Amino acid sequence: MTTPELPTTRRCGAMEIHRQLLSESESYRVARAELETETIRFVGLEIDSHEVARIPVVVHVVYATAAQNISEEQIHSQIDVLNRDYRATNPDVSTVPSVFDHLVGDTVVEFALATVDPDGNPTDGITRTSTTVGSFGADDAVKSASSGGADPWPTDRYLNIWVCKLGGGLLGYAQFPGGPAETDGVVITYTAFGSTGTASAPFDLGRTATHEVGHYLNLFHIWGDDGSGCGGTDEVDDTPNQGRENVGKPTFPHVSCQNGPNGDLFMNYMDYVDDDMMVMFTAGQVTRMRACLDSARKPLWTGA
Repeated sequence: MTTPELPTTRRCGAMEIHRQLLSESESYRVARAELETETIRFVGLEIDSHEVARIPVVVHVVYATAAQNISEEQIHSQIDVLNRDYRATNPDVSTVPSVFDHLVGDTVVEFALATVDPDGNPTDGITRTSTTVGSFGADDAVKSASSGGADPWPTDRYLNIWVCKLGGGLLGYAQFPGGPAETDGVVITYTAFGSTGTASAPFDLGRTATHEVGHYLNLFHIWGDDGSGCGGTDEVDDTPNQGRENVGKPTFPHVSCQNGPNGDLFMNYMDYVDDDMMVMFTAGQVTRMRACLDSARKPLWTGA
């Protein structure tokens, strides 16, 4: 039975962080502009990368209760989900309506818990930090030991994922590439991480991390974050224009913004539907992520 404290509708804080950084940081505005220029160049060259980008991951478990101190099994289940989703080998990709089949994309990205820590010592890629903080928000406090969280490992070498209790109905958030190094990474609430243990329906299949890592690799929400209008864009050509976020379990077709007869691509990882409804990235989203991995995120997987 769902308890009152568990979110029932997807809420992601990535765009709040993005807009705040745009308003406060000149260096972020410059970095974002440069990355968009590089992305346009990459897309224009029609580069088809088949080189696997293997990304080392460190998971920082920050817990105030025993339940929040999630198991190693639960952490591994999330890595497994990321690998299936980003390689389009998830079994439920078969539920994509046939009219959208041709859009499904394989990112050629794979994830693994780090085996070497920043000092060169063997590691299981997991850190555990006890905290007195009852719940965290989207203010990055969980990313610093001084505010009850855990300091990141070098963010140019590891994808840092923090797992903690998030408040206010927040499932997770990510920092887009170009932001401060000391807060770079992804945060997921402990009841929406992985596919076992404390993972709770309707966010119990690990798709919150799939969504947030998409932001980390420079994907926007599929509806373009323009409220309920039809003028926003996710900067990807092969995703249908969509009026607003879809939540819960929509039925196909769901038409908005005169995008009939096929309607919204609500089964996309960058919408707001329940975990069991989001099952795919498009080829265009793949190209956008690969452009990011070829530029801003290149040191992460090449060691350069």
